[in-house]
Amino acid sequence: MMNPAAGLEPVAALDAAALRRDFPILHQQINGHPLVYLDNGATTQKPASVIDAVAEFYHHDNANVHRGVHLLSQRASDRFDSAREQVRSLINAASTAEVIFTRGTTEAINLVAQSYGRSTVKSTDEILVSAMEHHANIVPWQLLCEETGATLRVAPMNDSGELLTDAFTELLSEKTRIVALTHVSNALGTVNPVRTFARLAHAAGAVVVVDGAQSVAHGPVDVQQLECDFFAFSGHKLYGPTGIGVLYGREALLEDMPPWQGGGDMIRTVSFEGSTWNTLPHKFEAGTPHIAGAVGLSAAIDYLNGIGFDAIAAHEQALLGCATEKAKSQAGMRIIGNASDKAAIVSFELEGIHPHDVGTILDSAGVTIRTGHHCAMPVMQFFGVPATARASFGLYNTTDDIDALFVAIDKAQALFAR
Repeated sequence: MMNPAAGLEPVAALDAAALRRDFPILHQQINGHPLVYLDNGATTQKPASVIDAVAEFYHHDNANVHRGVHLLSQRASDRFDSAREQVRSLINAASTAEVIFTRGTTEAINLVAQSYGRSTVKSTDEILVSAMEHHANIVPWQLLCEETGATLRVAPMNDSGELLTDAFTELLSEKTRIVALTHVSNALGTVNPVRTFARLAHAAGAVVVVDGAQSVAHGPVDVQQLECDFFAFSGHKLYGPTGIGVLYGREALLEDMPPWQGGGDMIRTVSFEGSTWNTLPHKFEAGTPHIAGAVGLSAAIDYLNGIGFDAIAAHEQALLGCATEKAKSQAGMRIIGNASDKAAIVSFELEGIHPHDVGTILDSAGVTIRTGHHCAMPVMQFFGVPATARASFGLYNTTDDIDALFVAIDKAQALFAR
């Protein structure tokens, strides 16, 4: 998914140095050094076009949507609805009815767990997750199992950070109701063959929930091609605003699911004797939505479409290759996660140095990375480490950023060698 397909026409080179000019935050110094931002797995920076789109909305079109006949409300509604169509096109959903706006990936997964899960899962059922999941794709299913009496199963991985297909298949049974799987591991960079696992899950009668937080910004995503039933992602990892996200769900499933939250806009009629529900997607969007966030997300998609997702994927794969080669020749450095198909994430440890110390020293050199368990404690336990340092790349990163990263790593190792 992250690698451009073999046999296609060559992808035009991406000029990351030129694109950096589009991101105001990158033009600053941190601790006296030019900012080298390598924490894209946590959140991406925002181009000026996204910042301007949000500001322009508040300057000119701010009003509540779908509830007013006045011109401002009509304009706000048009922009909100246009953003939904932008998302539908981005992931190739069959209809805008399948695109639910949420606060982010976490809320989207919780929506599935609490609406689809509570209405279908019984005490005799099982939910299967993978060993490399983010906490947001573990804890909601644990809560559901506690509530329903269902059993949580875990599909194992190998020392390279790849799921074991045979073991996954053996865990599937007529009891499996839900399979929850990350598209790309935030802690390891592993790209999972979602369609392969989805077909296996469907053959067992299970629905498939995909955490797409780490995949959607780094290459083309087609939910129909993936054959998943639900797909969740966050705008802020897609060069868009925080507080806006998306749940894709197959329309037939969403139609049968009960609302998760009650309030305005998700209803058709309300009386003290009972209420009826609005049509999709509004049934799952109670209350005033994050309208400006949707506008910003739409602008982010416009920006990325202008660059091309194939070009972004090719550029990031080149960065991953460069960083991986440098890491292999760096004494005392161990990469955590060596899957054959990886996104541009390098998690590592330095011998004798705690990752938090690594992050602090790198920050003193202006290099911004993420350190800790990355909301993936079971992954850390599997690899026998308390935490890792993680460099994650985006479209505006360059080989100069990689050079700066390894100069700062040299500095950290030199300090701890004294």
